[in-house]
Amino acid sequence: MIITPRAGFQVVDASPRDVAGICDIYNQAVRETYSIWSETETTPELRRRWMETRRADGFPVLVARSSGADEIVLGYGSFGTFRDFPGFSKTVEHSVYVAPEAQGQGVGRALLGALINAARQRGLSAMVGAIDSTNEASLALHAKLGFEEQGRLTGVGHKFGRRLDLVFMVRQVDS
Repeated sequence: MIITPRAGFQVVDASPRDVAGICDIYNQAVRETYSIWSETETTPELRRRWMETRRADGFPVLVARSSGADEIVLGYGSFGTFRDFPGFSKTVEHSVYVAPEAQGQGVGRALLGALINAARQRGLSAMVGAIDSTNEASLALHAKLGFEEQGRLTGVGHKFGRRLDLVFMVRQVDS
C-alpha cells in the first residue's frame, strides 16, 4: 500500500469500497467538465471491472481518502498503457481526477506525486498526461511536478458541441 500523509487526507491503494466514490467523481467530470471526452456516464460495475483490469495488468489505482470516520474518496488516479507497441513498454499514460469540493487542497498533487513514485518503482521511463487545453489547473499542476508540454493537437476532440484541443505533457521518471 502506498501512503502519502497530508493534512486531512491520505493516498492509498484503492479498494472495492472506493468504487462508488471513484464512479461519482468520474461521472461529475463527464457531466460538467472537459476533463473526460465522453458524455456517457459509467456505473459502479464498470469502474470495478476497470480497477480489476488495471490491477491485473500491473498498474496502480490510487485514491485520496479524507481522514476521519467517513473516509470519503476525494480523488483518484491511475496509469496504464500509453501505446500498445513494444517500444512504448516503459511509458505510461496517467489520469488524476479530484472531486470539486476537494480541488485546490493538494489532493491532485499528492495523487500525481504518488503515481510518479509508483512509475519510478516499476522501472518506467516516462509518464504522459493528455490534458484538455482549457484545464489550466491541471496544466499548472503538471508543470509544477516537472512535466513539460511536448505536443498540442488542435481540434481533435468534441464534447458539448464544442471542438477541443489536447495537450500532451511528459515527464521522465527514471532520471
